[in-house]
Amino acid sequence: MPSIRLETIVEAPVEVCFDLSVDVDVHQRSVARTGERAVAGITSGRMTLGDEVTWEARHLGKTQRLTSRITEYDRPHRFVDEMVTGAFKSFRHEHSFKAVRGGTQMVDVFDYRSPLGPLGRLADLLFLKRYMRSLLTMRNEHIKAAAEATGDGDDAQSSSR
Repeated sequence: MPSIRLETIVEAPVEVCFDLSVDVDVHQRSVARTGERAVAGITSGRMTLGDEVTWEARHLGKTQRLTSRITEYDRPHRFVDEMVTGAFKSFRHEHSFKAVRGGTQMVDVFDYRSPLGPLGRLADLLFLKRYMRSLLTMRNEHIKAAAEATGDGDDAQSSSR
């Protein structure tokens, strides 16, 4: 099972980073280049334990839908979202937040299984793992910028449910 681990240091409090990370609107802005949008379930505001969202986006030349659910939630330290339905065989994305000197250490661990057996494993090696790492990095860079903003822009003030 491929695993991607990213660490991002943010000069902002843990609570701010956590709240931005569970906010559907912030997520949509962070991956705007894919046209990703929430089309069912929680479609705006902050998610919490048990919430589901269905995303629609264009990835790798194809429009896809994926539904994920928040399966673990411990604000402001950690949450986990897992795929309910979608193009992967499965995925589990753990988000952890730790106060460090000068801000927050955000750690993402994204474990997934591709469909199609040996063909899926080949896709992982050739491009999929790199593609997923790029998407997660783009998302974290957006969250970092929003958290470190000083009140200029809507992401600095995350929406509430």
